[in-house]
Amino acid sequence: MNSTHKEAVGEQFSLDAMQHARVMTWNAVNAIAADVRPGMRESEANALALRILKDLGMDRIWHPVLVRFGENTLRTFKQRSNGDPVLADNDIFFIDLGAVWAKHEGDAGATFVCGDDPDMQACAQAARTIYDEVEQHWRATGCAGVDLYVYAAQRANAHGFRLNVDIKGHRVSDFPHAIYKAGDLGDFAATPAAGVWILEIQIAHPTRPFGAFHEDLLV
Repeated sequence: MNSTHKEAVGEQFSLDAMQHARVMTWNAVNAIAADVRPGMRESEANALALRILKDLGMDRIWHPVLVRFGENTLRTFKQRSNGDPVLADNDIFFIDLGAVWAKHEGDAGATFVCGDDPDMQACAQAARTIYDEVEQHWRATGCAGVDLYVYAAQRANAHGFRLNVDIKGHRVSDFPHAIYKAGDLGDFAATPAAGVWILEIQIAHPTRPFGAFHEDLLV
């Protein structure tokens, strides 16, 4: 399968619609983060996230809502949370949303910190910084998806964190993108096109049991 097939889209696909889906998903991420409070259980935060998405008028979700607290921030999308932890006064959490807006897929994720733990704050900031560095590398070099994740691992190490190499980005498009069998961005051997790939960065603190996550559409 060549890169053209891997970046195939449907007849209704629009870059403007993808940008709209991106904006709406980030609106939801920020609204959810503003309402997550210490004392809330992880299951309650996930229910809150789904309510906010519905209130904002999404068409539907295309992947399960995911809010992870504390040690569960080390777990990948496919791994179940360990228990139903309560968010502490000094804690870390991330939000990962995949929702359809106007028949196009939005996917966004970010990490947030409650309290003033400096390691947690540094970890959350590092995930965003590494994302920005890798995105700029894509813009500047036009390198293949495989090389983007080699660079991501290097940047994570430079910031003192470990990249989770099992999380390597994925396709999006007009819903449903799953009919286009593209594989992971980190296995894509060509230059990723704008508007159809999600860059994911998940890192782990080197000594403490938590991590951070950031993802967005490459545009």
